[in-house]
Amino acid sequence: MKNKNLNGIMVIFLLLILMNLMPTINAEPTVMVTSFNLYPEVLMPGDDAELTITLTNTEVTATHTDTDYINSLPVDVMVDTISATIENVWITSDGDGSYSITAHDNYEDIGDLSPGSSISLSFKISVDENISQGLYYPIIRVDIEDYQDVKYPFPVRIDNKSLSIMSSDVPSKISVGGSTDISFNVINKRKNGVEGISIYSVGDSDLEFNPNAVFIGSLDSGNSEEVVVSLNPTDLGNKILSLNLSFLNGDNAHFEIINIPIEVGEVLDVAPIFTNIPISIKKGSSSRIGLEVYNAKTESITGVIITPITNATVIPSQYFIGAMDSDDVFSASFDLYTDMLDYGNNTIKFKVSYKQGSEYYETPTIDHSFRVISGEGTSYLPSTKDSDESNGFSGDILSMCIPILLLIIVIVIIIVLWKWKKGRKNQ
Repeated sequence: MKNKNLNGIMVIFLLLILMNLMPTINAEPTVMVTSFNLYPEVLMPGDDAELTITLTNTEVTATHTDTDYINSLPVDVMVDTISATIENVWITSDGDGSYSITAHDNYEDIGDLSPGSSISLSFKISVDENISQGLYYPIIRVDIEDYQDVKYPFPVRIDNKSLSIMSSDVPSKISVGGSTDISFNVINKRKNGVEGISIYSVGDSDLEFNPNAVFIGSLDSGNSEEVVVSLNPTDLGNKILSLNLSFLNGDNAHFEIINIPIEVGEVLDVAPIFTNIPISIKKGSSSRIGLEVYNAKTESITGVIITPITNATVIPSQYFIGAMDSDDVFSASFDLYTDMLDYGNNTIKFKVSYKQGSEYYETPTIDHSFRVISGEGTSYLPSTKDSDESNGFSGDILSMCIPILLLIIVIVIIIVLWKWKKGRKNQ
């Protein structure tokens, strides 16, 4: 019995000695790429981008206790997590041998990364101009002293889609002389947003583009922006409106040349004419504008529409006439409201659009300036007022002359009868 107790004491004593003599185990640091960000998100062939990565030693404590087993008995073992000594960080291609995506930076001898700490690094990424669109996976490499390297593939999407212009209201024919408003939509077909969008004309000098440049700014993926400009042609013939559409993908400048064919001709045989225009309108009030559209063509036209162009509220926003035969005249009126206008000079324009056969036309705009004032406004009737005043004046004269003529006739009859009676008495 004493021998058994002695053996048990000896086993316990040996275990205590082993626990004290057992070395502390060093745990391998766990270094990971915990985040990355690529700007711009989607690249075009020839683009540069900025890649920002975060490296983290994901062990959060310097030491911790693990359980080991010695002779089938559990023993607590202290485990130390050492810092990660980072010797180099660089980026390689995705292994296809093309090296069409390259990094210009690498970081050597960064030093120790203690448990739970992180470090951020930035790289300039360049894409070859002849790269095909698709998804690529360059590899982030982290060389850790005395431990296995970290390899982290990250996605880079290449998309050669660009921005485009789609005509929304661009007539195939416009008139020489005067101004014709055209509108089109700028569409971002890319998978990411772009910035610094601007448009300016680089084409035919016979087509004056007003304003000279249009700045749109940013446009998210799949979105569009309508642009309205005026064309002032100075010569007849077939012209090409060439537009330079430039934008920034990240810090990379790109541009597209968009060509729009336009025929310049004499189309003044259909035109709007003011018949009633306001000189001034009281703020918060309204005034009526009258127009006539005359078809001086030898053929009929269809789809005739009068459109006002102004910052003010105009009712109706468009006046649909429809078909007009040769020599037809059609009258239309619009109510102009000043609620949204500032005091002072303002302008309203009108244009007529129509179809002849399969061709679509727009007339040059006619414009009128008026003032918004605090008092009562005044109007001018260039066509109807003068004729009305003339007709009124003629009517007044006629109404005054009829009684006088009747009186003269009566007097003449009386004189004739008096002389006739006097003559008979003398006989």
